[in-house]
Amino acid sequence: MNVFEAVKQSVTTRQAASFYGIRVGRNGMVCCPFHNDRTPSMKVDSRFYCFGCGASGDVIDFAALLHGLGKREAAVRLAEDFGVSYEKSGNAPPDRKRHNRSQPRQKSAEQRFQETERYCFRVLCDYQRLLEHWKTAYAPQPQDAIWHPLFVEALQRISYTEYLLDILLYGEIEEKAALIAAQGKEVLRLEQRISELAAGNAGSGQKDDGHNGTGADTGRNPGDVRGDAERRREEQHPKLPDGVPA
Repeated sequence: MNVFEAVKQSVTTRQAASFYGIRVGRNGMVCCPFHNDRTPSMKVDSRFYCFGCGASGDVIDFAALLHGLGKREAAVRLAEDFGVSYEKSGNAPPDRKRHNRSQPRQKSAEQRFQETERYCFRVLCDYQRLLEHWKTAYAPQPQDAIWHPLFVEALQRISYTEYLLDILLYGEIEEKAALIAAQGKEVLRLEQRISELAAGNAGSGQKDDGHNGTGADTGRNPGDVRGDAERRREEQHPKLPDGVPA
């Protein structure tokens, strides 16, 4: 079996995406690594298809696009990374034993950096999507005496988050490394916060709108998503928010 057949039989695009540091949702959706994708628009399974840019193909096409390789080089890299045996020429037997696919080779420093880079990009994409939603859903209405803290946070953070994403997309390697070193802890904090928002939403029984963990009350003005207790407190003690939520 040649390298192309062996890889396609042994490795799915979803497995390759996860191995190369791309976070895959439970529904198989990911942020497309081949265009400036702010929301997950690529479906990965045995093959892949991006509903945003139209990129599609099998696992070898995916690795070739991701690493800037030719198809044969991409197939060989997948075989090495996942320990897939194949016949290198004619009918000659494989010259190395098949490894357990659950034990891929040790990752290089470059691979670890790329995974960290993609991790930061995914978390910042999620946060940017939240900010954009908050800016609209929590926008003050004419009758509002105060601004919702999440609306304030959106105003304060959208431009800076876009700046960080631009560095990860278009910056030089030195700029990306500096960003990861400076923002690594903040990115971890953001991921934890986003997870807590999602968990809180699920635990409260509120409808998940697909953008954040804070759902608006059914039938309310979409700009007024505060709970009754919160509104009563604010009516009794009106004041401008002095910061964004932790």
